[in-house]
Amino acid sequence: TQHQLMPVNYKHPGSYQKMCHLVASNIRDLVRTKGGKEYHNNPVIGLATGTTPIGVYDELTKMRDTNFSDTYTVNLDEYIGLEPEFNARLKGKEGYGFPKHPQSYFHFMTEHLFNDVTFKRSFFPGESQTDTFDSLVEAMGGIDIQILGIGTNGHIGFNEPGTSRDSLTHVVDLTENTIKDNSRFFDSIEDVPKQATTMGIESIMRAKRIYLLAHGKHKKDIFEKAFKGEITPDVPASYLQEHSDCTVMYCD
Repeated sequence: TQHQLMPVNYKHPGSYQKMCHLVASNIRDLVRTKGGKEYHNNPVIGLATGTTPIGVYDELTKMRDTNFSDTYTVNLDEYIGLEPEFNARLKGKEGYGFPKHPQSYFHFMTEHLFNDVTFKRSFFPGESQTDTFDSLVEAMGGIDIQILGIGTNGHIGFNEPGTSRDSLTHVVDLTENTIKDNSRFFDSIEDVPKQATTMGIESIMRAKRIYLLAHGKHKKDIFEKAFKGEITPDVPASYLQEHSDCTVMYCD
């Protein structure tokens, strides 16, 4: 398939706080203007984990004047096999992959956002939902705003270098590099999950609007490569150059 190259929208917010405030304000504006009783007309926000988006979630928790109770959230990815009772889903969540392990991404989102902001429902891609997760998102009307970070090797979600442009939600074997990077959150490297479920590149590209945030000097090189270099599977984030409404932001 031929994909058209779109101009990436660069923003240089000047500080981490300004960058996070800008994204949170856009989410607030969407939530205030979109909504209704129709299932497919509610706001849908795509969330990412990692240290970079935490500032966005902090900003959202401060927006007490905004009602998020009609808003759905969809997370990019989740680990597989963090606990023996992994299939014991949290009650009332209808089985969309909710591990309770403290290093799970569900736990991360609870700590940084869900404890303070009430959403209509929140979805995570579980191992058993890879075939249905994209159609679930589509049934909600698609993701209105997707938040992304970028890995030092250019990965978005758990889409490592070499991932197909047409990939949908799928199970991935984590690379040695990613396992090593994530080992700082676990007692030992043996405890780090070896697999995860992630939305694919195509799943991410279907979002109506994307904000990618990069923070810190160690991200500068890959940021330049992804958005000023060629589009290549070796840098999965570079595919965002083909998106019709993608804003990328970097600050030291």
